[in-house]
Amino acid sequence: MRAQNEIIDRRCPLPIEDYGIIGDCTTAALVGRDGSIDWLCWPRFDSPACFAALLGDTRHGRWSIGPKGAYEASRRYCGTTATLETTFRTAAGSVALIDFMPVGGPASSVVRIIEGRAGAVPMQMLMTLRFDYGSSVPWVTKLDEANALTAIAGPNLAVLRSPIALHGENLSTVGDFTVKAKERMGFCLSFGPSHLPPPAPFDIESALQATTHFWNSWASRCTYGGPHRDAVLRSLLTLKMLSYSETGGIVAAPTTSLPEFIGGKRNWDYRYCWVRDATLSLMALMGAGYFEEAKAWCNWLQRAVAGSPEALQIMYGLSGERRLTELSLPWLPGYYKSLPVRIGNAASSQLQLDVWGELMDALHIARESGLARLESAWALQIVLLEHLEKIWARRDAGIWETRGVKKHFTFSKVMAWVAFDRSIRDAEKFGLSAPLDRWRSVRAKIHSSVCQNGYKEHLGFFTQSYEDDELDASLLLIPIVGFLPIHDPRVKKTIQAIESNLLRQSFVARYRTELVDDGLPPGEGAFLPCSFWLVDAYLLQDEQAKAKALFERLLNARNDLGLLSEEYDWRNCRLLGNFPQAFSHFSLIQTALTLYRHMPAAKLVAARAECHQLESLPDRV
Repeated sequence: MRAQNEIIDRRCPLPIEDYGIIGDCTTAALVGRDGSIDWLCWPRFDSPACFAALLGDTRHGRWSIGPKGAYEASRRYCGTTATLETTFRTAAGSVALIDFMPVGGPASSVVRIIEGRAGAVPMQMLMTLRFDYGSSVPWVTKLDEANALTAIAGPNLAVLRSPIALHGENLSTVGDFTVKAKERMGFCLSFGPSHLPPPAPFDIESALQATTHFWNSWASRCTYGGPHRDAVLRSLLTLKMLSYSETGGIVAAPTTSLPEFIGGKRNWDYRYCWVRDATLSLMALMGAGYFEEAKAWCNWLQRAVAGSPEALQIMYGLSGERRLTELSLPWLPGYYKSLPVRIGNAASSQLQLDVWGELMDALHIARESGLARLESAWALQIVLLEHLEKIWARRDAGIWETRGVKKHFTFSKVMAWVAFDRSIRDAEKFGLSAPLDRWRSVRAKIHSSVCQNGYKEHLGFFTQSYEDDELDASLLLIPIVGFLPIHDPRVKKTIQAIESNLLRQSFVARYRTELVDDGLPPGEGAFLPCSFWLVDAYLLQDEQAKAKALFERLLNARNDLGLLSEEYDWRNCRLLGNFPQAFSHFSLIQTALTLYRHMPAAKLVAARAECHQLESLPDRV
């Protein structure tokens, strides 16, 4: 059992895998296995946090409800919902903590219901509200309602309604109570702007019923019926929680600065929307029957990228904001002293050529599926390609958003090829006006450049950049996007080299950080989407058994709630990086859809890229 009074005494965050997520499609909270909410940004995913103990300790904001004595805990999501149930078993009995965020309510709220299951269990509630990422102590006052408090700091207001008496203690709000079998009591914390009256109370049980109905109805639309359906559906539900209902954008993760290496500096803010996610997200959502969400995401994408081609970014804010200024928060000690803690993301201003390919691929998929009327997007595509024609030969920061010297990254050039390839095929199929001869010429030039400079004869594989001899897991996508067929000897040798050099106990590292100067100290976990790409590569090679075995091992990396972070520490068997990570869940879904359709390799290529054999292809080696 956990130690007595741990709810009060815990001075550091839990392991990443010990958290679960609840959300209302505008923001999300991370709930620990011990019943502590250690992270919540209000009113949006990218707003300042009011609970930031995830990146510090109790002083920076958390909301704990749990037994006062020693306990054992287990948890689960309630069926196909986003409602999290944590069961505490103690010597005195057992209680359940039911956490959810009502969807579509008049104010964003967190509801916590305590339900007695057996005996009589002494409990304690501890709330430490700290607005602006743990830096602002609010002014707390009582409302006329019984056991209701408001907390105000600057523009922020939160109102707590409690079924028990509360009192202040060390700038926190606490309350002791006992829960008996069959008793049920609810706490509710709601957010609002401080210049308006506090959000009105609502019936908690009715909100739970409505929220349960919402999530069950949404889950019932899933058309995937293959093996591991529970894993796919939980990933889909997680992605829905990461969607911003007002605009259709999907955040990469609800957190910032969870490290890719404990104690390291690879700590980034992922509370934004990446264009890079567009293709994979559309395929995953549509493949599982969620065309409405796919259309909303596609519409967000078109709005966000509209404008001057020189201003195309790799990521945007939830509503398409472009200024994502990166700052450090020195008062937060970081997750297990992993500094700095960052908000904003300077990578938003980087040149990353692959984003053109991902954007054009997403629009291509949307046209192929009849997802939306994209006539207006075509004019924008032409302008974007005119700009890409001028810049594709430049050095860039690459898919991994390196902060070192810019290079001619091989994958960046491959995706520049994809941008022209998909646009050419759209023009040909849909009769769209385009300078096809010029585009075909540029496509051939890029292809030739990659094959001549990205492939190293003396090594026998494609390298991360033209300038070096290092491997990169992004090269697994060469056959998947259709740049070269899977049976090409160069592709086969590259996959084999990645297996030999980047595979870490079933997990694929992006590249060897100790050998590549990316502007940061070496050390990180294995980037989980790369491992799913290897499964996809095995499928292209028609190695079904090998693909299924690796996929099963990757499923075991999820936590007990079915959630994945950005990376995995294969040495210590723990999750790393921002959590939960949309890219990891998109990859899981798409690989599952592909794996269990039992598609022949040729069909998989056709579905993903329809690899064209260009006349300009060099002789096979």
